[in-house]
Amino acid sequence: MFTTDSDWLAQAGEDAIDPHLPVLDPHHHLWDREGSRYLLPDVLTDVADHQVRQTVFIECNAMYRAAGPDEFKPIGETEFVDGIAAQSASGGFGDTRIAAGIVGTADLSLGDGVAAVLEAQIAASPVRFRGIRHRASWPEPRRVPGQPATTEHLLLEEGFRAGFSRLRLYGLSFEAWLLHTHLRDLADLARAFPDTTIILNHMGGPILADLDQAQREEFFARWREDIAAVAASPNVVLKVGGIQMTINGFGWEKRDRPPTSDELLEINRPWYEYGIEQFGPSRCMFESNFPVDKVSCSYTVLWNQFKKLARQYSDDEQLAMLHDTAARVYRLPLASEL
Repeated sequence: MFTTDSDWLAQAGEDAIDPHLPVLDPHHHLWDREGSRYLLPDVLTDVADHQVRQTVFIECNAMYRAAGPDEFKPIGETEFVDGIAAQSASGGFGDTRIAAGIVGTADLSLGDGVAAVLEAQIAASPVRFRGIRHRASWPEPRRVPGQPATTEHLLLEEGFRAGFSRLRLYGLSFEAWLLHTHLRDLADLARAFPDTTIILNHMGGPILADLDQAQREEFFARWREDIAAVAASPNVVLKVGGIQMTINGFGWEKRDRPPTSDELLEINRPWYEYGIEQFGPSRCMFESNFPVDKVSCSYTVLWNQFKKLARQYSDDEQLAMLHDTAARVYRLPLASEL
């Protein structure tokens, strides 16, 4: 079950800064589970303070089909999200287009056999479907239909790569969700498939829990080396954000009061700036990872942090990281076209 404390979050109330700047949020979820709901009204409430023009939905094991072969059960999630996207596109809920792009999942370890699943995903959302996320976050304690239990070096396996090779044929990108220990595996994958766009989620998954200050500094040095290795492949783009989850170990959720945007940026700045330095603004996009990161801060506070960071870059670079990099990668309208 996933819950957030709205009263706790309200203690760090802020007005949105630079509300005129266009935003494309390239990473959020939608679900309706026992004890937890995040649907169209919820995401619209969160994004209301900033000028969020478009969003991209990323798979989260929501509304899988109850029957049929395991490999096709995730198609239910795409059908579910495409319906919400159609609601948003009707214009009856405001100007923001929620889930204008959809990223689902498929078991790429099926090799050539994944082609039928990819075709079914595209058929479920022919206008909006953009890519596949097959998680490689080892160790992964959960087992979900349509995704096998994660193996330690999934990205290096022959069967996985056979399935991965199909993405380019269907014009699909790949979302890389892994932990920091396997960034070198991703660098190898990117070199092997230079024609496939790879989007690295959540800054490469740094996990800092239970580390003292000296260990964190040593960790950061290793992470920098591994991020640079990934960034060397021009087909990889970086999602800047997604490190306010409890598993990242910053401990925001344990505080009596939630962080302000300034407090967030003070801690996150070295991570964000190094990622942007290595990839460049044209290969970086800010992400919310909501509602998962909502355990640590509100949406308004989170994007205030991003906008404060972006002020040190040129206007074109700000626009890229806030909107247009994601628009280009997910084949959505640029800010100037909306």
